[in-house]
Amino acid sequence: MSLDFITWNVDPEIFRAGNFAIRWYGLLFAASFFFGYLILIKVFKKEKIPITVLDALTTYMVIGTIIGARLGHCLFYEPAYYLQHPLQILMVWEGGLASHGAAVGIILTIIIFGRVKKLPFLWVMDRVVIVVALSGLFIRTGNLMNSEIFGHPTALPWGFLFVRAPHPENMDPRHPTQLYEGISYLLIFFYLWWYYYKKDGKPALGYLFGIFMVLVFAMRFLIEFVKEPQETFEKAMPLNMGQLLSIPLILAGIFFILYSKGKFKRQAGKSA
Repeated sequence: MSLDFITWNVDPEIFRAGNFAIRWYGLLFAASFFFGYLILIKVFKKEKIPITVLDALTTYMVIGTIIGARLGHCLFYEPAYYLQHPLQILMVWEGGLASHGAAVGIILTIIIFGRVKKLPFLWVMDRVVIVVALSGLFIRTGNLMNSEIFGHPTALPWGFLFVRAPHPENMDPRHPTQLYEGISYLLIFFYLWWYYYKKDGKPALGYLFGIFMVLVFAMRFLIEFVKEPQETFEKAMPLNMGQLLSIPLILAGIFFILYSKGKFKRQAGKSA
């Protein structure tokens, strides 16, 4: 007996007491940093880097991720509203985080961190992206628990009927794009983790960062074709905002992969 679709009716709140509520999204968001910290402990111990440096890095990462993700959503997806209501930008708990903004926020934060701690930017990024890939699984699972950021209608047997989505009476089974992205990020994490150990903790500088950028944002670009637009203005666009923002990040990833393989150094040597 085959399923026609999967009915998804999960309460996004785990616990509520008055106006205070613990939500699955918040718990999973916090879990991404917790498990990322545990993984990076292994990396830092392997490379004999003091754990105090990791503690500082974690603080920078939390701040950079939250600020970048929030500003990314406000400025990329709803700039007119938030420029008129700037104080609303601070209300992160009301929802609205963008992964592209988080990527930019993390990169800028690591640049600052590297200068403060006298560590090469690419060395830090090559290790950070391992856990960032895993955090993508947690974040998209949180979106699933919120019944948000889902795909177009589908007749496939794994389509999800999101009972708690806005206007559920108009809903059909949808592509569970949260799972598509989450699973792809998990596989990317496994590859990065495997490659790091394959190279005995000494991957070519910039390679893991570059391959992360290419794989993550290429998957994001492709999955957007079956995902519902997040904002109304995207419906008239041949490529939506998520896809447009992914393109420069993919190109940056290709650059760092080539850089890690010494392509630009060899070219410079030939021209000299």
